[in-house]
Amino acid sequence: MGSNLTVNKEIEEYINNNSIELHPVQKEIIKHNEKLGDIKRMQVSISQCHFLHLLIKSLKIKKILEIGTFTGLSTLSMSLALPEDGSVLALDKNHETSKFAVNFFKKASQENKIKIIIAPALESLKNINDNKQKFDLVFIDADKENYKNYFNHSLDLVDKDGLIIIDNVLWHGEVVDVNKQDKLTVSIREFNTYVNEDKRVENLIIPVGDGLSVCRKL
Repeated sequence: MGSNLTVNKEIEEYINNNSIELHPVQKEIIKHNEKLGDIKRMQVSISQCHFLHLLIKSLKIKKILEIGTFTGLSTLSMSLALPEDGSVLALDKNHETSKFAVNFFKKASQENKIKIIIAPALESLKNINDNKQKFDLVFIDADKENYKNYFNHSLDLVDKDGLIIIDNVLWHGEVVDVNKQDKLTVSIREFNTYVNEDKRVENLIIPVGDGLSVCRKL
C-alpha cells in the first residue's frame, strides 16, 4: 500500500508554481497579510485557493456562504471561480479586516458577487436560516470553539448533495498528538469525531493546507 507524501515547504512551493496562476489581487492580499504578524496564520493556503477554485468550477456551484472572511483571500478565490450570476455571502465580525477585504473585492471587480455581513456569525446564521436561504457550498473558517454550531446551522442551509467544507481540521498536525490537550486542539479533535459520526453527511479529510474536511449532505 502506498503512503502519503509529507509536504515540506519546497514541495508546497513546487505545487503552487505548477498550479493555477493567482489573480493579481490574490497576490496582493497575500503580500498584505505578510505584514500582519501572527494573525496572518488566519489566511488560507494557496493550495486551498486552487482546490476551492477547481471544485466550484467543476461542480458549477453558484451560491456560496462563507463563515470567517479575514482579509478576503478565500472569499475572492471562490468568487473568481463563480459564473457572473454567482454569489458569495461572507460573514465576519471584524470591522477592520473586513474593510481591507471589501477594498480587495473592488480592486478585483468582484464586489457585485460578494456581500459581507459584519456581525457575530451565529447571529447572522440565525437570520439567514429564518429567511430560508439556501446555498450550494458553505465554507467554514472561523473560531474553532463554534465549529460544531456553524456545522449544524450549515446543514440547514444546504440541500441534499450540498457541500460543507471546514478548514484547520488537522490543526498543524496537533490533533494526533495525545500530549496536546489545550482547549482549541481538543475542540477540533471532538469536532472531527462529531462530523465523522454524523449520519447526515459523508465526509473526507484531505491534507490540503491545514486540513480540509469536505462533507456532502446525504
